[in-house]
Amino acid sequence: MSAVTRTSTPMTISATLSPARKAKNALMGGLILLATLLVVAPLILIFVYLIKEGLGAMNLDFFTKVPAPEGETGGGMLNAILGTLEMLAMASVIGVTVGVAGGIFLAEYPKHPLMPTIRMISDVLAGIPAIVMGLVAYGLIVLKFGFSGLAGALALGFLMIPIVVRTSEEVLKLVPQTVREAGLALGLPKWLVTLRIVLPAAAGGIVTGVMLALARVAGEAAPLLFTAFGNNLVNTNPLKPMSALPLEIYRGATSAYDENQRMAKAGALLLITLIFVTSLLARRFSRRK
Repeated sequence: MSAVTRTSTPMTISATLSPARKAKNALMGGLILLATLLVVAPLILIFVYLIKEGLGAMNLDFFTKVPAPEGETGGGMLNAILGTLEMLAMASVIGVTVGVAGGIFLAEYPKHPLMPTIRMISDVLAGIPAIVMGLVAYGLIVLKFGFSGLAGALALGFLMIPIVVRTSEEVLKLVPQTVREAGLALGLPKWLVTLRIVLPAAAGGIVTGVMLALARVAGEAAPLLFTAFGNNLVNTNPLKPMSALPLEIYRGATSAYDENQRMAKAGALLLITLIFVTSLLARRFSRRK
């Protein structure tokens, strides 16, 4: 009898709510819905605007040809698409290697004397504006060796490091301590336990962090203005100037010709779509793991 009473209690309470409490409940639900719409609305408006203005320029030529001369119709962004992919690949080598190593150090060796210093450096890197990182790469690399895709990749890689460090650290901390103790009980050294047991257990979260870091730096134009500089032709040599989607978007959007602005909007639509898809894949991958 008491079990039946307990089961029916929530329905009874819901049915006997006073009109004032029901009104407050409806009001708070409406405010939550309004707040959700305010958060999602900018993304929807950006997509709608870019689809309306730039979708018409995304034809076969857009993906297979280089930009046309200033003011002329036609052309594409093949140079920028390939340049973006190549620089992101090179940036991943830097950002993933250093970032994961830093995350392992902070999570697995919390009592090491260098831990506060490494954490402070990571926090400072996370707060440095992208344009300042571009100026640093300009002073260290461009002034000595000239503009190049490698210089742009270094700047993007430095921007990735703090994101990967923080993500890797938090994910590694989620691995139960008993897993480490089991490996140590078998006589394995700590570094081998970390590499062979702890790191594979946290691989899903680390990959998610890397994908989010790539999505974060893919749209950066400021550091590339000082490093990669841009190139109207397809260039796969990382030691020479290289184009990228953010650079072409910036130059097209500031052009006086309508055709260049239309191509810039098409490039922005492609870039936003790539970032959106990357974020969705990161979330899906993390949920599966």
